[in-house]
Amino acid sequence: MAKFPFDIVLFDLDGTLVDSNLDLGPAINHALSLEDRPALPLAEVRQLIGGGAIPMLERGLERTGGAVSQERFDELSQALLEHYWAHIADNTQPFQGVLGALDTLAGMGCKLAVCTNKAEDPARQLIEALGMTERFCAIHGGDTFGREKAKPDPTMLLSAIEDCGGGKAAMIGDSTYDVRAARNAGIPVVTYRYGYHDVPVDELGGDAMIDHFDELVSVLEDL
Repeated sequence: MAKFPFDIVLFDLDGTLVDSNLDLGPAINHALSLEDRPALPLAEVRQLIGGGAIPMLERGLERTGGAVSQERFDELSQALLEHYWAHIADNTQPFQGVLGALDTLAGMGCKLAVCTNKAEDPARQLIEALGMTERFCAIHGGDTFGREKAKPDPTMLLSAIEDCGGGKAAMIGDSTYDVRAARNAGIPVVTYRYGYHDVPVDELGGDAMIDHFDELVSVLEDL
């Protein structure tokens, strides 16, 4: 039997490992309500996710009436984060098949890590609340190395590879942030069709795409 081709698999978090829309939606709508903006349907909130809380709020404000002053934006950002942190795992769950795929990869000797543009503290809080922390050798967030080093900058991916002991790695994600970060890091990338895409799904540009996490191991083998 051929050796599995990857030593390390890196994962985005929101829209890839976990379906967090049901908790992010109420948080952004809470912030919008403080500015007397209309609530956004959860289906529309899915389209705002990507890049972290700041870009998400910027997009939400743009869709509901336009930008606010920087001072007010900072206040709304803090309100969004406080609401989200208080309800971070009320409804969020791993996507179907995720835990099985992680355990299968670990059983094949792969080291696993999370590379997300969500800030590191809430990312760790969510992963811990879902009982997933022990599965990962590294968890890097959008502020771990400074916001200028968030994806698509490859810094967090390269650091996670180093934290996992080095070797051949692949990235799993759902947005152009993930695809571009993987390209910048020089590693292949698999996209998830039902994540939170910032462009039409067929324009993500990864090396392969999965419809379900049951497909992940075989798709990685084919890469």
